[in-house]
Amino acid sequence: MTWSETAVLVVAVVVLVGWLLWVAASRLDRLHRKVMASRLALDAQLVRRASAAVDLAASGELDPASSVLLAEAAHAVLDDDADARRLAESVPGLTDGAAPRPRRLLGGMAPSRALAESDLSATLRSALEDPEDVAELREVPAGDELLGTLAAAWYRAQLARRFHNEAVAQALRVRSKWWVRLFRLAGHAPMPATVELDDSWPPGLGRPVELAAGAS
Repeated sequence: MTWSETAVLVVAVVVLVGWLLWVAASRLDRLHRKVMASRLALDAQLVRRASAAVDLAASGELDPASSVLLAEAAHAVLDDDADARRLAESVPGLTDGAAPRPRRLLGGMAPSRALAESDLSATLRSALEDPEDVAELREVPAGDELLGTLAAAWYRAQLARRFHNEAVAQALRVRSKWWVRLFRLAGHAPMPATVELDDSWPPGLGRPVELAAGAS
C-alpha cells in the first residue's frame, strides 16, 4: 500500500469515527432533552396536584384539622424556593414566569422538594383514607369536582414520574458506554437522576379510570 493510499485510509477512518461520535453525541443530546421534557411534565402535574390539594383544603368540605394539615403540606410544596416555585412559573396557566434553567432538570429533584411531595402524599392519604367519607364528599357537586381534579393530577403525576425515570434510565445506559466516557460526549451536562418520592395512592380515592368506568 502506497503512502497516499495509507493517508486516504487514515482520513477515511478518522472521518468515519468522527461521524459515529457525532451520531452518538446527537443521540445523547436527544436523550438529555427527553429527560428534561419529562421532568417538566412531572413537575407540572405535581404542581397541579398541590394546587388541587390547596383548593380541597380551602373548600370547607374536610374537617378543620385535616384542612389545616393539608393546606400546610400543599403550600410547603408550592413555596419550595429551591425547586417548586421556579418550576411552577414555567407551567402555562399557573403563573407568568420565565422558563427554568434546563441543566438543573437533569440532576434530580431537590431533597426538600421530594420530602415536601412525600409529606403531601401522606397527608392526602390520611385525609382520604376512609372510602365512606370520600363517597360522602363526592355526593356534593363541589366536592366531587375537587376530588376529580385532584385524582386526575395525581394519576398523571404517577405516570409522568414513571416516564421520567424510564427516560433517565435510558440516558444512563448510553452514558455508561466506554466511548461516551472516553470522548466526553456528555460534555458538562450533569448525570441524569431519577425522581424518588412517595406518591402512593390514597385507599379511599378512586382512580380516574375506575371512576370513568363506574360512571359509564
